[in-house]
Amino acid sequence: MTEIESASRKRNPWAWIPSLYFAEGIPYVVVMTVAVIMFKRLGISNADIAFYTGWLYLPWVIKPLWSPIVDLLKTKRWWIVTMQLFIGAGLGGVALAIPMPGFFKITLIFMWLLAFSSATHDIAADGFYMLGLNDNHQAYFVGIRSTFYRVAMITGQGLLIILAGFFETSTGDIHLAWSITFLILAAMFVLFSVYHRFLLPRPSSDRQTAESSQNLLKEFFITFGSFFRRKDIVVILPFLLLYRLGESQLVKMASPFMLDPRQDGGLGLTTSDVGLIYGTFGILALTAGGILGGIAASSKGLKYWIWWMALAINVPHLAYVYMSFAQPESHLVIGICAAIEQFSYGFGFTAYMLYMIYVSEGIHKTAHFAIATGFMALGMMIPGMFSGWLQESIGYKHFFVWVMLCMIPGTIPVFFVRVRPEFGIKKKEK
Repeated sequence: MTEIESASRKRNPWAWIPSLYFAEGIPYVVVMTVAVIMFKRLGISNADIAFYTGWLYLPWVIKPLWSPIVDLLKTKRWWIVTMQLFIGAGLGGVALAIPMPGFFKITLIFMWLLAFSSATHDIAADGFYMLGLNDNHQAYFVGIRSTFYRVAMITGQGLLIILAGFFETSTGDIHLAWSITFLILAAMFVLFSVYHRFLLPRPSSDRQTAESSQNLLKEFFITFGSFFRRKDIVVILPFLLLYRLGESQLVKMASPFMLDPRQDGGLGLTTSDVGLIYGTFGILALTAGGILGGIAASSKGLKYWIWWMALAINVPHLAYVYMSFAQPESHLVIGICAAIEQFSYGFGFTAYMLYMIYVSEGIHKTAHFAIATGFMALGMMIPGMFSGWLQESIGYKHFFVWVMLCMIPGTIPVFFVRVRPEFGIKKKEK
C-alpha cells in the first residue's frame, strides 16, 4: 500500500465527521420545517401544507425496508457522495420551480427527491461512521456528530429562515427570496459532495456485498419478523405511534400560527422573527432539555422518569393555548412560550429515545432500532398530515385545545409499559 493510499484510509475524523453530520441534518430540517414556512409565505393553505409536507415523512418511515440495498450495491462512501449530489439537485430543482406558475406541485416533486435522497444518505452515513472509525473513536466522536447535527438544525430553522426573511425584505419579492435561498443550499451540497469525494476515508471494510445478497435479504426478513414477534409488541406499537400524538400536529401548525395575521388568529410575525424564535432560542432550549433529560435518566433510570417525561412532552402545549387566546404582541413573551415548549419537548423526548433503545435490545439491536424509528416517523406523519385541515376547520384556539386533549391517548400506553428498574442508569466506574 502506498503512503497516499494509507493516508486516504486513515483520514483525521475531524476532517469529515463535522461536515458529514451537518450535511445529514440540513436536508431533514429543510423538508420538515423550512418547507412549511416557505409554503406558508408563498400563500399555500394550512391544510395543503400539512397534508403534502406530512407525506414527506414517508421515506424515513420506510427507510428500514431499503437499507439492505445500501449494503448490497456499491460502497457506503459512494452512496454518501452520490446522495449529496442528488440532494443538491433536489434543492436546485426547488429553487428553479418556485418562480413558476404551478410551483407547488413541481416543488413537491423535487422535495420527494430530496427526502428519499436524504433518508438514503442517513443510512449510508450512519453505517460509514462505524466503518471509518475504530471503537474508541466511535465513542469519542458520538458527541461531536450529535453537536454538528444540532448545528444543522439551528442553521436550518434559524439562520436559513432569517436569510430568507432578509431576501424577502431586500428584494421585495417572496418567490425570488426563497429561490435565492434554495440556490445557496444547492450550491452548498455540490461543494459537500466534492469535498467528501476527496476527504472521506476509504476503509477496507467499506465494500459492496452483492455476492451474498440472497443470505443478506433472508437475514433481513428474519430480523424484521422477529421484531413483531415480541410478546410486548401490543404495547410497543401504541407507545411509538401515540407518545407524540399532540406534538405531531403542533409542529406542523406552530410556524403558520406565528406567521398568520392577527385577524386570522395568528401572531403576525415576520419570516425573520420566526427564524429567530425557533431557530435560535427554540433550538437552544430543545438542546438544553435533551441534555437535562439525559442527565436525569442516567441518575434514576427510564422507569422512574417515564411518566414525568410523558407529562413534560404534553402539558407545555398549554403555552400555545395561551398564545392563541391572548395573542401576545411582545416578542419576548412569544419567545419564552416557544422556548418552554421546546425545552419540555427535549426533556420528554428522552424517554421516547430510551424506550426505543430498550425495545431494540438483543442480537438484532441495530435493525430493530431502525424499525422503531420507522414507527416513530409514522407516528409523526399521519396525524401531521391532517392537522392543517383540522386547524382550518376549527380555528387556532380550538386546534391547540385539541392538541392538549391528545395527551389522553398519548399517555394511555405508558400505563402498560414495563421497563427494568435499572435500565438507563449510568453504571459507576469501579
